[in-house]
Amino acid sequence: MAKIMNKWFLATAVTSTLMSVTVDAKVSAEKAAQLGGDTYTPMGSIRAGNADGSIPAWNGGITSAPAGYSVGDHHPDPFPNDEVLFTITAQNYQQYSENLSEGQKALFKAYPDHYKMNVYQSRRTASYPQYVYDAIKRNAPNAELVDGGNGIKGAAVGIPFPFPETGVELIWNHLTRYRGVKVEREAGQASPQPDGSYVLVKLKDELDQIYNHADMTPEKLADGNVLFLFRQYVTAPARLAGTALLVHETMDQVKEPRKAWVYNAGRRRVQRAPNVAYDAPGTASDGLRTTDDFDMYNGAPDRYNWVIKDKVEMFIPYNTYKLHSDKVTYDDIIGPGVINQDLVRYEKHRVWVLEATLKDDTRHQYGKRVFYIDEDSWQIALEDIYNEAGDLWRVAMAHAINYYEVPTLWSTLETYYDLPSGRYLVIGLDNQEDMYNFNVNFRGNHFTPSALRRLGRR
Repeated sequence: MAKIMNKWFLATAVTSTLMSVTVDAKVSAEKAAQLGGDTYTPMGSIRAGNADGSIPAWNGGITSAPAGYSVGDHHPDPFPNDEVLFTITAQNYQQYSENLSEGQKALFKAYPDHYKMNVYQSRRTASYPQYVYDAIKRNAPNAELVDGGNGIKGAAVGIPFPFPETGVELIWNHLTRYRGVKVEREAGQASPQPDGSYVLVKLKDELDQIYNHADMTPEKLADGNVLFLFRQYVTAPARLAGTALLVHETMDQVKEPRKAWVYNAGRRRVQRAPNVAYDAPGTASDGLRTTDDFDMYNGAPDRYNWVIKDKVEMFIPYNTYKLHSDKVTYDDIIGPGVINQDLVRYEKHRVWVLEATLKDDTRHQYGKRVFYIDEDSWQIALEDIYNEAGDLWRVAMAHAINYYEVPTLWSTLETYYDLPSGRYLVIGLDNQEDMYNFNVNFRGNHFTPSALRRLGRR
């Protein structure tokens, strides 16, 4: 694990660990006023670079699209001339062990001929609309946890806790992070066999982030108790086409648990689906991820104890525009053991280390999860997943880019490596699909069970 590079990081890590077992304390107005200043970015990360210059200062992220880009295009790489600085392989990874997760080390051991890390210049490209920055500054002195951390209040738009003092505050930052408002995407999913052969599953995802509506207020959220609305349906292959899912995610999941419905194409009916949560199998995932793995983590945090362990420097997938390019095919990406690592860009960034351990009185397939969360975006970049016996089981990665027409930093591809089976799941293959639509308009009844029924019958 990377060493803490200065006294500020050390103090933060110690304070966070101690505070993780206490109730949250609101941020002072004076501390909130520092957001966007010389010390902190508007998101709460450290503006300065690191001591040796391998991580630069944040200077606003990407603020304009590259020349020639038009909305609707696949996003061209804004850094086409960047070259690989060095490559980490199974032969030399121990030299870099302090900047690697246990999961990454396990991948080097499991796939010595296929897994490597091409490390590039670090570029802190995360950026967001000004109204999101303004909202975070308002949230900071007002946001609170409710029901032992299973909900939040006093916040709307952007993250609620730019200076997290507890682990559950930190995971709420990931859950509420800005990814646009209304989004529609078509993408492929595959669960290759160990030899790399696969069947492509095509899905359409639709998301309305109620929490991030520009005119949203904490009062409106408290009245409706809805965080986001989500609809997903399978369009291919034919044997799965028509299967659909609808989720109404609640702000306080103790007060009102997540509402979910599924449309079963075989039965031609919509049914309530209270089990679409936690460790239920993910849609068409061949058992390679749980429901709460989607988007690296989603859903109620109530089954785990959350503790901030550290803030460190790590090599994580970042600015992975090659994986997003429409010049690349799915066959180019999918291979035996791991995805094509020549298409993956790794950079050194500061990340929060968040450990979630299963509570004694609850159940889940995962006994422990260690999340590595990018300080600039609150996007989970990596996750090491352990079974109930304490053995490393899976390794998940989010390959992020800046969707600069929004702007927002979000994953373009997620990978879930299952070490015992030698297989993996890849979600978000969009190279040969229409690009994400961040300007979609949904009708008022779009996210209702009746609309789900009509969708499934098409």
